[in-house]
Amino acid sequence: MDLKKLMIDSKAVWIDFPGLEGFSVQVASIARKKLTAMRKRCTTSKFNRSLREFQETLDDARFVKEFSKATILNWKGLTLDNLQALVLVNVSEEDLTKELEYSEEHAEVLVNSSAEFDTWLNEVVFDLDIFRSGPEDGDV
Repeated sequence: MDLKKLMIDSKAVWIDFPGLEGFSVQVASIARKKLTAMRKRCTTSKFNRSLREFQETLDDARFVKEFSKATILNWKGLTLDNLQALVLVNVSEEDLTKELEYSEEHAEVLVNSSAEFDTWLNEVVFDLDIFRSGPEDGDV
């Protein structure tokens, strides 16, 4: 038996967001190798003359964009009512039952703007038990 043949890079599952009824997110696990490559792509090195050494800087905006694209595959049930529990929005003249459709851009904005959603996503993505026992959507 070959361990390399048994391993998979990623698996997707639907997970209910806690505290927001009806809001579920299709989340993909992310392998350490993929995360390391992502961080490397989002890091720049510059020579610091005063310290006489190279210093690495992570481009946070680029990392959030790549991370959210790799880990959030879809969602359902993100109503405007649920959205206002995650971020400050002006929905005074909107129907609160209206759903915000998933898009990569919406996912990126939500990760950037909601500390609660960002924290939850980071906890979920790296919890192997969720992907072992969750309903299978298969390999990503």
